[in-house]
Amino acid sequence: MKDKPPDHKLAVRQAQSVPLLAQFHQWLLGNAHGLLAKQPLAQAFGYALRHWQALVRYTESGILEPDNNRLERAIRPIAVGRANFMFVGSPRGGRAAATMYSLLGTCRLNGIEPYAWLKDTLERLPAHPISRVHELLPLPR
Repeated sequence: MKDKPPDHKLAVRQAQSVPLLAQFHQWLLGNAHGLLAKQPLAQAFGYALRHWQALVRYTESGILEPDNNRLERAIRPIAVGRANFMFVGSPRGGRAAATMYSLLGTCRLNGIEPYAWLKDTLERLPAHPISRVHELLPLPR
């Protein structure tokens, strides 16, 4: 389904997902009342009902994704690295690490191979005029 055009995705979502989600919503409403408020199941029901509009928003568009897996994958290196950030040594080291994460992430977003960009930039940097340093940024050409 990922390779289908947005109008096709929307039609399928409207035909298949909307009725299923409507049934699920009715089931949640019908079964939420008998649960004790502090029970984990009651909290899960409450969460789903409080965030219902966000849950079904993808059915209103063929462009939106029903999950956030792409974002989760994109920020995983940051989450994993967070445990290592205490070892950067100083606030200045932390800023340097954040700058590198930003530059390498920009490479990936623009389809530039990060290692090749970094190698090329470090080789060119000593002879490059400071007034034109913006030319070294990892932007699509």
